[in-house]
Amino acid sequence: MAKTTFSGPVRSEDTFKTVSKNSTTGAITEIITLGDGPVALGDENKTLDNATHSGRTLVVPALAANRTITLPAPVAGSHFKFIYGGAAEEAENLIIITPGNTNFFIGGIVHLDSNADNVSVYSDGNSNSKLTLTDFGIFEINILAKDSTNYYIWGSAEGADVPAFADQ
Repeated sequence: MAKTTFSGPVRSEDTFKTVSKNSTTGAITEIITLGDGPVALGDENKTLDNATHSGRTLVVPALAANRTITLPAPVAGSHFKFIYGGAAEEAENLIIITPGNTNFFIGGIVHLDSNADNVSVYSDGNSNSKLTLTDFGIFEINILAKDSTNYYIWGSAEGADVPAFADQ
C-alpha cells in the first residue's frame, strides 16, 4: 500500500479515520475517528468499540445507578477521553473495565478531594483492569491503548471518595 505525504492542511468534509490492516487477512480495523462531535453515553452499562468511540470525547451523564463501561480489546493508539456531563456530584459509582484481567491499566488518576486531602492513585501496572469512581463529581479520564495488551490511563477526578484501581 502506498503512503501519501501532505505538505499543507488536509481537509475533510466528514471525518478522518485511522485504520490498521491485517497483513495476513487484509481485514481493515478502524482505530480512531477524528472530527466527529462528542458521544453522549446513556445511563446504562456500555461496551465501547473503536470505530464509534475511539478518538472522540465520551460524555458520561448523571447516573441513576452504578454503571460499568467496558473498553474494547486494545489496539495500539486507540484513545478514549471520558468527561462528566452531569450537574452535581453523584451518589452512584462509575466503573471502567478492560475486556479482561490480561488487559490492564498502567498509570494513575489525580483525586481532587472535595472534603479532605488531594491524593494520586495508581494502578499496580501488572494486573489492575478496573477503575472505580465512587460518588464522583467532575472528571476527565484519558485511556490510550499502549499495544494489543495494555492501556495507559491518566486524568483527574473530583469527589469525596478516592477512586480505586483493582483486578476484575
